Amino acid sequence: MSVISLADVYRARRRLQGRVVHTPLVESASLSAIAGTRVYLKLETVQPTGSFKIRGATHALARLAERGVTRVVTASTGNHGRAVAQAARMLGLEATVCLSSLVPQNKVQAVRALGAQVRVSGNSQDDAEREAERLAAEEGLAYVPPFDHPDVIAGQATIGLEIIESLPDVERIVVPLSGGGLFSGVAFAARQCSTEVKLTGVTMRRGAAMHESLAAGKPILVDELPTLADSLGGGIGLRNRYTFSMTQSLIDDALLVDEASIARAIVHAYRHERLIVEGAAAVGIAAVLEGAVSASAPASASTRASVPGPIVLIASGANIDMDLHRRLLLEAPDAEPEPILS
Repeated sequence: MSVISLADVYRARRRLQGRVVHTPLVESASLSAIAGTRVYLKLETVQPTGSFKIRGATHALARLAERGVTRVVTASTGNHGRAVAQAARMLGLEATVCLSSLVPQNKVQAVRALGAQVRVSGNSQDDAEREAERLAAEEGLAYVPPFDHPDVIAGQATIGLEIIESLPDVERIVVPLSGGGLFSGVAFAARQCSTEVKLTGVTMRRGAAMHESLAAGKPILVDELPTLADSLGGGIGLRNRYTFSMTQSLIDDALLVDEASIARAIVHAYRHERLIVEGAAAVGIAAVLEGAVSASAPASASTRASVPGPIVLIASGANIDMDLHRRLLLEAPDAEPEPILS
């Protein structure tokens, strides 16, 4: 049984109106040609904080503000912290964001620039979460989970509504898979509106906590490792209350992509789509480039059914370090012309 209802998702959309962007859904000619069916990109890259996280964070903070809360704390791999800082500024709240040493400096600086207090603690998302929970307990701050909370899930679920309303005949939605807030929200809303839609989660091979937990049948600890898809890092929590069970019940396929595929996808997005995407946002593109998601190929080794399309890939964020982005472009093996970086 889901912890949210479709009515909750519609209420979340009303709370978010005027505070987040109804993001475009654009067809990709290059990916459609590769996949052999229409492929669309849901561009959460154009959100005010450069990531889908603004939806769940704003909805959760708006709900807290309605109850008179004035100070919040969270833990993040970067994008959620930035979203909480932005939402707190909009709503007049004080925010503290706990980050681990693995969070890229561009994301740390972006959180500080929005006025939040930053605490760097430990070498993993789990360490940062422990610090956030300590602050919540000792200083009376309201803790805003990065994914495992009904209000956060309902906020992310508004993406699913937008996809189904814009493309009612969508056959598969491909979602970056990490803590499960994005996946469970999008999958819940999409499945409520379209019972036939297939839901695929994609993540990196290095430190794929949700993927490994699904394989184990329960939340497990996985070492967090450096990866181009840094936003997908971190554990799902051994005490996970919502997103593991929702993801487990809604997911049709769970795919893994390696670092070279993610790098190739980031470069492809820039050269062919004129998009700057971070590694976490590129995993769906990587799956298409590998042939793991297409009109004729199965979505996983264990699934023999074809995917006729159309397919939607959620481009979840644009917050890549630009020095890294330039390096990936320069190191890309093919010699096709590139647009000049502005």
